[in-house]
Amino acid sequence: MKKYSKFALCALVIGAFAFASCSDDDDSAPAPASIYERLGGTTLVADPDNPGQMIEQGRLSYRKVVNSTVGLIVADVQAGASGNLGAHFAPILGEVTAGNTTNLAILVDNLTDFFSFNTGGTNAVNTYSGLDMVSAHNPAMNPRMGTTSTNADYTKFEGYVGAAAVQNGVAANTQLYADIVAVLESLRDPIVQ
Repeated sequence: MKKYSKFALCALVIGAFAFASCSDDDDSAPAPASIYERLGGTTLVADPDNPGQMIEQGRLSYRKVVNSTVGLIVADVQAGASGNLGAHFAPILGEVTAGNTTNLAILVDNLTDFFSFNTGGTNAVNTYSGLDMVSAHNPAMNPRMGTTSTNADYTKFEGYVGAAAVQNGVAANTQLYADIVAVLESLRDPIVQ
């Protein structure tokens, strides 16, 4: 089982319970599908990054959003945009610039697993054994984190994820988009230190 922040898991369990609560009334509408299911769920599709292999559509959807988010962050860093998140990712971006993409691939897999598993996916490919959310975002505990995050930094990160979701077919004016933002918002406290 993956190790995740107790706070994040509690928030997701409470949210799932609220969405899945039942009523004795036979006229009640069925519980809405999980975020993972609405992103394609467990339907197997060809993995565009690994020819000849299959991947769950929900996991692929998350991986696309994670990859697009990384691309947006890197583009802002390279453009020298003010308020970019480059300082947070400086250690890993330095590795990539030097030609080492191993830790970036691990980060993408960990984020994909984290979001897949915690939004309804039951078949996360890899077992996360890294740091809890607070430690992972504390530079004193994690040398791959360049600096601590402020609320403004985290809001900017949410904006990158939102833009990446839109780039990958999740319209901003939908309940799915709002639910993804709610999951991100539930992680603000352990990440912003």
